[in-house]
Amino acid sequence: MQRAIRYILLITIVLQTSITQATSPKREFRGVWIATVNNLDWPSKAGQSPKIQKRELIDMLDTLEKINFNAVIFQIRPAADAFYRSKTEPWSAYLTGQQGKSPSENWDPLQFIVEECHKRGMELHAWMNPFRVQQNMNDKLSDKNVAVRHPDWLVTYGNRTYLDPGIPAVRDYINQVVEEVVRNYDIDAIHFDDYFYPYPIANSSFPDSLSFKLYNRGFFADQMDNWRRSNVDLIISKLSNTIKRIKPAVKFGISPFGVWENYTVKPNGSVTNAGTTNFSSLFADVIKWQQNGWIDYILPQIYWEIGHPTVDYVTLANWWNDQAFGRHVYIGHALYKLSEGTSPAWKSNREMPEQIAISRKLNHIEGGAFFRMKHIDMNPQGFKDQLETSIYKDKALVPIMNWIDSIAPVPPKKIIAKGFLRKNKISIIYSKKTPVSSDTEGYIIYASGTKDSVNIDHSSAIVQFTKEPVVKISDLNLPAKTKSYIWITAVDRLHNESTPVGRIKIRKK
Repeated sequence: MQRAIRYILLITIVLQTSITQATSPKREFRGVWIATVNNLDWPSKAGQSPKIQKRELIDMLDTLEKINFNAVIFQIRPAADAFYRSKTEPWSAYLTGQQGKSPSENWDPLQFIVEECHKRGMELHAWMNPFRVQQNMNDKLSDKNVAVRHPDWLVTYGNRTYLDPGIPAVRDYINQVVEEVVRNYDIDAIHFDDYFYPYPIANSSFPDSLSFKLYNRGFFADQMDNWRRSNVDLIISKLSNTIKRIKPAVKFGISPFGVWENYTVKPNGSVTNAGTTNFSSLFADVIKWQQNGWIDYILPQIYWEIGHPTVDYVTLANWWNDQAFGRHVYIGHALYKLSEGTSPAWKSNREMPEQIAISRKLNHIEGGAFFRMKHIDMNPQGFKDQLETSIYKDKALVPIMNWIDSIAPVPPKKIIAKGFLRKNKISIIYSKKTPVSSDTEGYIIYASGTKDSVNIDHSSAIVQFTKEPVVKISDLNLPAKTKSYIWITAVDRLHNESTPVGRIKIRKK
């Protein structure tokens, strides 16, 4: 009862805050999922030419850059297949039209989108589904598919097939798959969503009795749920060790179902009445992973509206806010419901801005992501316009993960203006004594109205991100016919930022 009262008070406090006046933070994770399964977001059609597929990706990234997103969660392994060059997985049918068929022109989508994201100062989070094999039993598999090579690892549940997490060799295989991607691509993170053990089907048990009999590790028959959770714990902890051993700067993030567990089942659960939960239904103890530092961020899918009678957005946002344990917490928003939702809340142009404003008031929520890209383009309830004109009007840097690295790169020695008469270029200069840091990823350009200083803590001062040491003044997004003073900081891969160097007086005509 006391816990319920506490959450009622939290809801009241948050709702009474001026949610429409929330300021845009300087550091905020701003992500969007790009789903490739069933060609939901990209490519628009399997088997198109690389030229068309590249153009579609560039159009998406240009849109996101314009609206000041800073992270893309791109699905590279939807169903034991690959949107990247792999020795272990077949090319995806969603890419080429036939699983195992190579794309033409030596086309590698993951390599391409990594490079294009980094040009724009965006992170690329490589999204994988670990255990799903066939979305439909009729899906044709390549001879290279793990299910064909190891049919004993496969189980059928409903009309889909899965790798059995209870088999040690399966867990080793998933580790091998992730290791290959981390070694071969310049990704910023490995990302798993909510699909661990599959969502339960009524009156049907997941068929893993054989693997339990063979690999129960001392669990008793009445402890099967604990055994399943332990299986997923093993793969998450092993993946964490593998990722950090190969590339310590690569992040590991999980986007779980929006309810860990109801408080009626676990006293430390949320004051909700969800029919499905991570802990009891999907056997994913995501809070344990966060507490143990196995993952760098958690991104719960809180896909319900404010005031929902059993799974209220505000209740869940407050609950997840308490689950940081020294790591990052972001919120997954159901953007698709602005197009598809039936309740009055999803027909309102205030629902999503209010959700974001509420999350910005919570001290451990450091941003969010939207499901999914196609609904950004659809602009439901005018939300894309709201992002561009107010919510994401200013640029933002990704929050720092200081447990990975908190050391700022060396700042430039100075910046100078070049060019005939008009000073049409700015050059970033280092000295031989203090050369550019090896981990410098690029530069943040700031504009100030005063010549003596710049407040780099204000997102509104950010003008541009660039990877280049020479910048055309004409390319800067400065107010027309307004005098500005330009300052520059260096940033590394994890968004640590140097002290600012300046100043150059600019009057854009």
